[in-house]
Amino acid sequence: MSIPTVSRAVGLITSTIGGLDLRQYTLQWDPAGERYEKIYLEGESWFTRPDPHVTRNFIMSATVKDLMLHGRAFWYITTRFSTNFPASFVWLPADQVSTPDQSGPEWFGPSNNIEFNGQKLDPSLVVQFLSPLDGMLWTGSRAIDIAYRLDEAARRYANSDIPSGYLQQRDNSEPLSGEELTELAQAWANARAQRAVGALNNSVEWVESRANPSTLQLHEGRQHAALELARVCQVPAWLVGLSVGGMTYQNSEQARQDLILFGAMPYIRCIEETLSLDTVIPRGRHIEFDVDDYLGGAAGDGIPVEGPVTQEGAPA
Repeated sequence: MSIPTVSRAVGLITSTIGGLDLRQYTLQWDPAGERYEKIYLEGESWFTRPDPHVTRNFIMSATVKDLMLHGRAFWYITTRFSTNFPASFVWLPADQVSTPDQSGPEWFGPSNNIEFNGQKLDPSLVVQFLSPLDGMLWTGSRAIDIAYRLDEAARRYANSDIPSGYLQQRDNSEPLSGEELTELAQAWANARAQRAVGALNNSVEWVESRANPSTLQLHEGRQHAALELARVCQVPAWLVGLSVGGMTYQNSEQARQDLILFGAMPYIRCIEETLSLDTVIPRGRHIEFDVDDYLGGAAGDGIPVEGPVTQEGAPA
């Protein structure tokens, strides 16, 4: 997360999904149109705050972040309704959850052996979100490592206030020993760090490096690494500040659609379908995020809508 591209990509997706409202619907067959239509129902009380102690934005954003980094996320059921369906949850950080029956980093289904900080949990009390994409810490480990090393190399160059170069003895001077050369270089560096003017005798000359600053800052390599990380994060490159040819003002207006469709949609569907399981809500009901509201109510403009939409009651 200390790498700007990763931080930006994760922040975009988590904050976007964390700000979406939840709503509930059931499907009803329309013989005339020969398709299903959505009948919206009143939402559950936990739609507003799944965890009463934190905001919905927090628990949803944390869940999405775990899905992106680890490929899975966990909620623990803290209370239930009289119908035995969950009434409240608490988020369990994925990096503190272990599953001895699945070592990972690929997850082939819900675990039946769950431990949180070494304490065994009842699997029936844990909602397990399984991402359709493998965790970024695994699939993107090489790209992340390369980007980190390039940033560290650029940081080392930026930390020096002294122009890079070297001290060279003149041909007519008496050769200095290795220890003397080291002391001379250190004294020169200390003097230049304290004042802008340095002094040398006629036995030694300062040769300033002719390297291009952009080369020393590894600009092209870091740009390529950032582009690779955008791909790893499943986010369009221009959304994380990378210049992409052909992007104009007209098509940049599709930013919200691009972010939802190409970046957030896998995690949106994962959370929606997990919360629609029969162990969370009554069979036949479905939970979805209100993406239409995020896109300004432009249903069908970039987001496919399955059949006509009707409404009973008010969405949560």
